[in-house]
Amino acid sequence: MKVSVKKNLVVLLLTVVMALGMILTGCGKSSGGATSGAGIKVFYTSPTDDDFKLLLKNALAENAQAAGVTFDIGEQCASVNEQVAQIQQAVSSGYDLIVCLPVDRSTALQLEVSAGDLPMIFVNSSPDATYLEKDKYMAVSSYENDAGAYQAEYVWNALGKPSSFNAVLLRGQLTHNAAIGRSVAVYKYFKDNGVDVNFVFDDTANWSEDEAKDMMAIVQKTGQSFDAVFCNNDSMAIGAADYMAAHGYDLKKIPVVGVDATVGGCQSIADGKMQFTVYQSASGQAQRAIECAINLVKNGTANGIEGLSDDGLYIWVPFEKVDASNVSNYMK
Repeated sequence: MKVSVKKNLVVLLLTVVMALGMILTGCGKSSGGATSGAGIKVFYTSPTDDDFKLLLKNALAENAQAAGVTFDIGEQCASVNEQVAQIQQAVSSGYDLIVCLPVDRSTALQLEVSAGDLPMIFVNSSPDATYLEKDKYMAVSSYENDAGAYQAEYVWNALGKPSSFNAVLLRGQLTHNAAIGRSVAVYKYFKDNGVDVNFVFDDTANWSEDEAKDMMAIVQKTGQSFDAVFCNNDSMAIGAADYMAAHGYDLKKIPVVGVDATVGGCQSIADGKMQFTVYQSASGQAQRAIECAINLVKNGTANGIEGLSDDGLYIWVPFEKVDASNVSNYMK
């Protein structure tokens, strides 16, 4: 009887110690800082959805709900003026912070002025560093230059590391930092490696599958040969690959590459059309954005959040390479 009592006391003591340890160490933190968003009101404003923007919006809402954050989503904005009006309304409605995917990232200063004293987190489309401020105007995204470099690396290896070749480049919205960063990185990779790439066609298809098909039809009409097709996102890559498959191009010999690893992009790789994409984590960007929002409102700082840049302006979520060898891991 005495042994049983002593044993129960030991178990009780261990339970109390473990519980105390969990409280002191902040059990449940994802990557540093506050995790409970109870009482915090966040407003989200964004342009018209494409595949990735929809994934991001849904992931933001899910992460906010899990953290107890009140997260309200504005109507999709067709113009900068509409986005400014939404932000001004959010300020007057008592929100604590704005999460913004800008219609045009070059208008960041205008958007910040509209937010007044409220902190703002830009997601996915990052303004230039000159428009950001540590612990007030921050950006959560993936480093776009890595995506373009990964594309270039894959294509060069797939073609057998030639000293020169012809290529097509389809860009997204020309003012979008992703379109700029990914395109510049493709050019830079080949320049740095001494490869002479002749881009026989370089134009925007505005992230659109249908516009990509139209662009490839123009390429075909020019009669110029090409050895690879670089696309700033999966939708354009799907459109390019589908057009090429329907018009007799050999997709095993001419790699078509995209970015985002969307459901459609991964399926295209599995079907033997696209060859490569780069996974951009909508869930990762959403998680970091909500975590940053909570920390800024509660603690006034983003310090301690995983991926925070040395200057405190950006939170980077890494890209991941996807091809036929691992695409099944990304098909959910």
